[in-house]
Formats: sequence, structure tokens, C-alpha cells
Amino acid sequence: MRNPAALAIEDQLVAVPAGSQSLYGKLTVPLESSGLILFAQGSSSGLHNPRSRYLDRYMERLLNESNLATLLVDLLTVEEQEIDLRTKRLRLNIALLAERLIGVADWLAQYPDTKGLRLGYFGTDTGIAAALEAAAVRSDQVGAITSRGGRPDLAGAALVRVSAPTLLIVGGNDLEAVKPNREAFKKLKCEKQFALVPGATRFFEEPVALDEVAALARRWYYRHLVG
Repeated sequence: MRNPAALAIEDQLVAVPAGSQSLYGKLTVPLESSGLILFAQGSSSGLHNPRSRYLDRYMERLLNESNLATLLVDLLTVEEQEIDLRTKRLRLNIALLAERLIGVADWLAQYPDTKGLRLGYFGTDTGIAAALEAAAVRSDQVGAITSRGGRPDLAGAALVRVSAPTLLIVGGNDLEAVKPNREAFKKLKCEKQFALVPGATRFFEEPVALDEVAALARRWYYRHLVG
């Protein structure tokens, strides 16, 4: 059921400085926001990928209806996205993506509509590895992290330095993702939870699978950002 208090301010298309270029995204801030979720995406799950755009915007809407502000942003510049489409390398540059996340988080901390809101990361694909590395570098920035079928194992040695409470969500039938997620989960020393969504595959396209992901994420964020 939609919460009337969560009626959103008009979506804002924002440009976040990244050196001499900009990162482009969509910011949505409900009228009574109780937290802010930054979607951590690599090129393979960016704003221009139709399937991932649908998944992320569906998740975005559910979080907005729970009074959580959201920012969907590409962590690669337009020029870098074109390079990545050919090489598929920049999406695996976790250090670069983590640096960009830190920069976006700093920008959000100063932006008038989001200043003062506690921040959480929502990571997919390689973006979750970047979120974990960013959280390891700047523990002061983030209060909670959630992964949806991502590759947290790619965070490598940074995993043991993450202090933000971390929730890893994996589809029960996404056999390629279960093992690396479990291995990453073992290395995390923070408060953590591992959740399998029964019957779900990589993109959680099965009936009610995304709703289950949203329910898990909402509970995690409310517990660690709001509660």
C-alpha cells in the first residue's frame, strides 16, 4: 500500500562532478525522507541497460514508497561507457568505481535536498564490490549496505575492513552467484546477513522475487539507517 507521506518531489536529473567530466543520475527525494540509498552500479547495470534499468527503477519506487530517497547514477562517464561497451574492462575497475562512489557520497552530503540524510549503498553486479571498497576506505560515509545478486568477492582484501552492516541477497537458483557470495560473506567482519530468495535467478524476474528483495532491503535500511 502506498504511503501518502512518501509522495516524491519531482525527480531530479543531476550531474555529479568527476574530475573534468560529470556522472549523470536520477535523484528522487520523498517529502519525509528518513534515509538515502545510493545505487552502486557498474557499466553492465547502468541507467542505459533496459533490463537493469527496469529492475533498479522498480526497486527505487518501492524504497521511495518507504520514505527512502534514492539516487541512481552511472559510475562511468559517457566516454568511459563507450569504451567499456567495447572492452568490458572498466566495469571491473573496482578501485575506480569505489573512488567515484566516495565522490558521489561527498556530493550528496553537501547537496541541499539530501544533506543530513543517513546514507546506504545498494549494489548490483560489480557495483557492490565498489560499494564495499568505498565503505572500507570511508567508514564515516555509509550506514548500511545491501547487495542484490552482485559480486562482493571482487572487493578482495577490502572485505575484512568493512564496518557498515552488510546484507547479501542472492537468488536461490543463481548457482553462479551463491558460492562467491558465501565466500565473501565469510570474510566480512561487520554485522552481516546472508539471504537466499527461493526460486529466484540472477535478475530476480520471477513473480514476487523483487518484492522479496525490496522487503529484505527495507528492513535492513530501517534497522540501520532509521531505527
